[in-house]
Amino acid sequence: MTNLDNSVETDAVSLAGASAFPTEISSAPNSDGKRILIATPRGYCAGVDRAVDTVEKALELYGPPVYVRKEIVHNKFVVETLTKRGAIFVHDTDDVPVGARVVFSAHGVAPAVHEAAEQRMLQTIDATCPLVTKVHKQAVRFADQDYDILLIGHSGHEEVEGTQGEAPSHIQVVNGPEDVANVDVRDPDRVVWISQTTLSVDETMKTVDLLRKRFPNLINPPSDDICYATQNRQGSVKKMAPECDVVIVVGSANSSNSVRLVEVAVEAGAGSAYRVDKAAELDQAWLKDAQTIGVTSGASVPEILVRDVVEQLKTWGFTSVEPVSTVQEDVHFSLPKNLRGELKATGVDVDRPHKARDTSTARQRSTARSTGRLAGE
Repeated sequence: MTNLDNSVETDAVSLAGASAFPTEISSAPNSDGKRILIATPRGYCAGVDRAVDTVEKALELYGPPVYVRKEIVHNKFVVETLTKRGAIFVHDTDDVPVGARVVFSAHGVAPAVHEAAEQRMLQTIDATCPLVTKVHKQAVRFADQDYDILLIGHSGHEEVEGTQGEAPSHIQVVNGPEDVANVDVRDPDRVVWISQTTLSVDETMKTVDLLRKRFPNLINPPSDDICYATQNRQGSVKKMAPECDVVIVVGSANSSNSVRLVEVAVEAGAGSAYRVDKAAELDQAWLKDAQTIGVTSGASVPEILVRDVVEQLKTWGFTSVEPVSTVQEDVHFSLPKNLRGELKATGVDVDRPHKARDTSTARQRSTARSTGRLAGE
């Protein structure tokens, strides 16, 4: 098995470039009927792949150390591997030496963070996911129009902190359905909702439904804020969960979208669901009397960790592996502009495909959205 405890050689292997539709995992017939259903798509989204590639390319171009504010993505294996290669993860810009180079994580940062970095003359590389940047721009636009903005998300999450920092006097965080009764607005006819990109689609829509009961003229954002990858991974889990005695979600505890996948699996009919960072955390007792095990991974998880989990399950008798596919993803984002420019100047080929296309035939848009007003209407 491959994990950091067993000292796998990761120094020469790129963490970037992982596909949501990885190469097929080997399977063998099983006379006992024990099988693994493996969700597709799973693992890295385009924003995570871009962020990880940003740190790797910066280390190659400039050499270590390269400072990174917060975890570049919420995955222990990725952070520990990049640390081995010379990345230094810090809590804030004050922890970065004056004039040094720092990468901002995929979760985005508030304008105040950019200002603090400028004051310290830091050389910044912004790896914020473009889909998070879209939400930031929405927040600024709605604040400029003097709306009260209800940000559905988890207080304390880096993405929520970054978005709220765009217009703190206009934005209040709604943590979920239980928070709706506490919402207070200036004008119930000038209220709009936006959301963290990694939430459960279903729970977000429950929150929106309750908000709309309080504020019938609640305005929807102009497009879905919950990102394509979050929706697609939840959709794959919903498809396979009813057949699963147990679902294993590979992902770290601080990964919002990984934690949501566990919840979605149980809600969709799985007998039980567990989250692990790596194969070594699997407990065979979870699988007692199980015939079908579902496996998926959060959007920050490299495929190598999923394969380790599958290989461990095979040693426990689950040798048949069947893919459960929903949609085909073909979404890629270019590296940050300033990093691309410096790489090109050194002759490095930095052309990454960046056509943002998702071929799912039915993006999940709830009745709560379709019956409400869209911003700009």
